[in-house]
Amino acid sequence: MILDKQVGVYLNQGHCLFKQFLYRSFLANGFDLTPEQFLVMDTLWDEGVLNQQQIADYIQKDKNSVTKLIDGLEKRGWVVRTAVGADRRSKNIVLTPLAKEMKDKVVAVALQAVNQICDGLSQKEITLFVHTLERMIQNMNVVNKF
Repeated sequence: MILDKQVGVYLNQGHCLFKQFLYRSFLANGFDLTPEQFLVMDTLWDEGVLNQQQIADYIQKDKNSVTKLIDGLEKRGWVVRTAVGADRRSKNIVLTPLAKEMKDKVVAVALQAVNQICDGLSQKEITLFVHTLERMIQNMNVVNKF
């Protein structure tokens, strides 16, 4: 059925355009930050110090992708890797004072971008959309368990 195909096409297109819009919003406000890096930062702002695997689990990305995201954040001076006890291989990811200081500004830019994207939609439409996405994600998580 054509509608089934459209779901995948629109989800993919929306995802790509959302990331581009958010990235341009960050740049326009002086933050060289990708949407994926924002996910890492936002997770650390909310959860505190985490290791790389924990971050990967939170943002549902593989550990190698998270390594690259953390490398970029570390180069910008927003996170540091610290050893966990005597195990030099295990590292915690810690926000720097600069990253903590910029939290409110970065989150405000992200929220403003989402508000622009949702412009003209009623609260009821947004709620229905979010519930629909949640249900689709639940369906995919059940399928992925097999």
